[in-house]
Amino acid sequence: MPMIEWKPQYSVGDPAVDHEHRELVDLVNTAAVAILEGRPDADIDRCLGDLMRAISAHFAHEERQMRRAGYDEFMPHKDDHERLLDSLRDIMDCAQDTPDAAEKLTEILEAWFTDHFRTHDARLHHRLGPHHH
Repeated sequence: MPMIEWKPQYSVGDPAVDHEHRELVDLVNTAAVAILEGRPDADIDRCLGDLMRAISAHFAHEERQMRRAGYDEFMPHKDDHERLLDSLRDIMDCAQDTPDAAEKLTEILEAWFTDHFRTHDARLHHRLGPHHH
């Protein structure tokens, strides 16, 4: 079963942010399981919708913080957020019709988490310091 396991390299060093990132990983896994188990379309849509809402809210909060702080890497960071949201929309469009949708979901998000958390988020949270998410 394609599941994302929390890895130490995902940590950005801020317990509040790491907790929120862990929650996003859990939502990815919940959606993947719903797809794999062939649950009704409404259940899959709900799981993917929950994931999309949580990720969108997380990104919006992070982007507000970056704007307020005058963060110098705002646009590349925001662009990376948009790329992931586009990928998620593509998966949502075909989740019920694509046999490997769960695998695609976890592969795309795990690769994104590995790169984004390690690069963009680690730099951001190092610059901004600890904060409440």
